[in-house]
Amino acid sequence: MPSTHDWINDPLGVVEGMFAASQSSQSSGWEAKAVEFFKEQLKEKEAQTLVPSLNDVPLHYLKPDSLVRFRCLVQDMFDPEFFMGVYETVDPATKARTLRCGKYKDVTESGVDVNSRSTVTAERQTFYCVPIPGENQWAKDGYVETTSNQGRVVPSTSYVPSRQKRSYEEDEEMEVQPQKQKETHAASPSAADPHGNVDCKRQETEAPSGQAASASHLDLNFPLPGEKGPSCLVKVYEDWERFKLNDTLQVFGILSVSPALSALADEKDSFLDPAAGLESAAEQRVHSPPASLVPRLHLLHAERLVHNNPLLPGAALQDNSAFLSSALGEMAAVRAELLSYFTHVLLGDALAAEFLLLHLLSSVYSRRDVLPLGKFTLNLSGCPAAAAYTQRLYQIVQQLVPSSFYLAMSLQNMNQMRLVPRKDYVANRLVSGALQLASSTSLFLDETQLEPGQLDATGVRNVTALGNLITWQKVDYDFNFHQMEFPCNINVLIASEGRSLLPSDCHIHLQPQVAPPHMEDYLSSIHVHPQASSQLNKFRVFLSVARLLDYSISDEVTKAVEDDFVDMRKDDPQSISADDLHRMLVVARLLSLSLGQTSLTRDSWLRAKHIEMLRRSRMEQHKSVNGNEP
Repeated sequence: MPSTHDWINDPLGVVEGMFAASQSSQSSGWEAKAVEFFKEQLKEKEAQTLVPSLNDVPLHYLKPDSLVRFRCLVQDMFDPEFFMGVYETVDPATKARTLRCGKYKDVTESGVDVNSRSTVTAERQTFYCVPIPGENQWAKDGYVETTSNQGRVVPSTSYVPSRQKRSYEEDEEMEVQPQKQKETHAASPSAADPHGNVDCKRQETEAPSGQAASASHLDLNFPLPGEKGPSCLVKVYEDWERFKLNDTLQVFGILSVSPALSALADEKDSFLDPAAGLESAAEQRVHSPPASLVPRLHLLHAERLVHNNPLLPGAALQDNSAFLSSALGEMAAVRAELLSYFTHVLLGDALAAEFLLLHLLSSVYSRRDVLPLGKFTLNLSGCPAAAAYTQRLYQIVQQLVPSSFYLAMSLQNMNQMRLVPRKDYVANRLVSGALQLASSTSLFLDETQLEPGQLDATGVRNVTALGNLITWQKVDYDFNFHQMEFPCNINVLIASEGRSLLPSDCHIHLQPQVAPPHMEDYLSSIHVHPQASSQLNKFRVFLSVARLLDYSISDEVTKAVEDDFVDMRKDDPQSISADDLHRMLVVARLLSLSLGQTSLTRDSWLRAKHIEMLRRSRMEQHKSVNGNEP
């Protein structure tokens, strides 16, 4: 049984040992045994934290051919590729022949007999993976903190300044400031850190980059502007059909950064892949980028992430009964605290705070034909234009959810931004757009940034795409000659002054209960301070747990709701429609989940009906005052 040191530091050795044993015993099924071995080793969370993370550790600190993990989104899927699954090498001195395993590697040893009858050609799939778009800093920091000390990488003594490698952040800095000659600093150990691991991110950007100045531009194809981090080509060997575009995964694989891969990209040499000569130059750049910028990861094990909140267990909540029972016991108390906090944030408006809380824990839990069930897009109108209120509101949301994106709906953004991904047939890749987001991402649309002007064709397409996203929870990717629907699960919050031009599931007009003379001073008092992080963590756990809870309605309560609906329509059939009932049921579901209840009770239904009636009453009153507003 290989030790922990062996299977993390030399996973190829483990695989090749199993391959060699299968050859000597003439047994089959060694590939399945190898995959099962690593799956078994990584079954426990403690073992996973021993594996260095590509999200947290600079690439030049990771040992080539070691086991690493990567928290990512599948941004694109390339065509399958062929490789030598088994090949034969010939020792030039003794002429001895040895069978070798070609899985989980990009480059073979020297002395390969390409004409050997023992050569076995196999197929693998390649995914282009990027860090989860819009993942907030607190979530990234949380994952770093959960990594055990053994999983942290200490700068190696073998790391020398002459090493010709650059980091992905250096490449981005080069694009922004091409005229500046970057200085190279020697990283000095800190007295505060006995391992000398002062600041990984700072050391990363200060890594030697002898060839950086002459490197060509490389687009890492991140969906959101301003994103940083590594992107990877993940090589998948088994069951790749179980993965879909836009899946969020925790990938465990063998890191490959062979210089030969960069040589292939730079020289357009086809010695690794006979079919490479058929690729265009643009396709070659995309599919064979420098390994120092886009490393290869040969997948051994992958887990689909149901969430990316580091404060929650990675597995399903139902599998961790102790955590779930503890969280459910605190739900009502934390809900009251969060509601009070939101009331303060929304200038004393308790009703708007209630709906904001419900919105943040909404999620698409099912689809009936084309209708997504569970979505709850909120239009919060009446937002003050002064003191950058909407930006402050977004910063608060950003502190509570693991992933989010702020989109200012200015005329320039609408006319120039690429929201919908499109297929580039020349480079044979999917060019990302800002709406290629991970499930459960919070999208904050700031409509207060609108100004008079004309939307061009791109602007109209972008506004249409946002409307389809809100209504159907889908994005139509542009494949030039046709469009392809990709379902999504994105929480959309629209902040506006008047009613939004976009559709929404729920519209509430903000009614400030306080009129501070100095809005800036009032808003600065809302800002969360670092010492309140324990309170923030409670809110973060609350919102994530509520989203993941199961929910049901008993036959008895269903009958009571139906009777209620009939009674409400008796006096005035026009007073409530089927859409109003649907909205009340969604509100009742979210209200129950926010209280830690997994089934609807009569009390929760009455409470949901009450707050929905208050909201409708407010909107009718606002409409009568502002008759020109729809």
